Amino acid sequence: MDNTDLHEKQKRRLIVALDVSTADEALEAVSELRGEVGAFKVGLQLFTSEGASLVKRLAASGIEIFLDVKYHDIPNTVAGAAAEAAKMGIWMFNVHASGGSEMMKAALGAANDACERESLRLPKIVGVTVLTSSDRQALSETGIEQTVEERVLQLSELTAKCGLHGVVVSPFEARMIRDSLRVPGFEIVTPGIRPSNATHDDQKRVMTPAQAASAGSDYLVVGRPIMGAGDRVEAARQIVKEMTEAAGPTDPR
Repeated sequence: MDNTDLHEKQKRRLIVALDVSTADEALEAVSELRGEVGAFKVGLQLFTSEGASLVKRLAASGIEIFLDVKYHDIPNTVAGAAAEAAKMGIWMFNVHASGGSEMMKAALGAANDACERESLRLPKIVGVTVLTSSDRQALSETGIEQTVEERVLQLSELTAKCGLHGVVVSPFEARMIRDSLRVPGFEIVTPGIRPSNATHDDQKRVMTPAQAASAGSDYLVVGRPIMGAGDRVEAARQIVKEMTEAAGPTDPR
């Protein structure tokens, strides 16, 4: 693989978090960055502010959208939400793996049924394990006495058994998941990515783009270091450059 192909491959692995309040802000960022990154994440803030109409608009324009609303409810409710998410034409969405196997299987089944009826592409459905803002103390406060690593591995194994397409973990757990599960096609999405010159903000388990790429992450989610930059395009390009240099010519992803 030559350097140009490798660079383009790394661009497709970068997801920019649209952590803004309005459609205008989101559309401005997408317009600037759509040729520089692989996908955009719509999270709770923007989805609460602008709703499904913006997500549908972005997806209809050919933008790959990761809907990050972390569904977690009774199986029937999550199944209904998953079907509606799939019909929006998005590329990826997530559920909390801690919701259990019945809930995750219901989400996958409902999304698949909706896509078959509507002749749509099935979105990637990934299970959220332990948030990057959490540590062992946070787990303990909710009655979980496992270490973060133990909890992440347990939930990742459960997610894989349910047939979902991957997990959301911090980059610190990516190599562990890659080495332990060995499930073909099972993808690892990592938030908590910060360039070396950036602050950690509310994230506790973070890595640089190069470290995360080397650790086995399939997709890197980056928000403030790009969205808050004076030159967003240059910020994205620098992150892709770092990923490319870390990946090397034999990178399999």
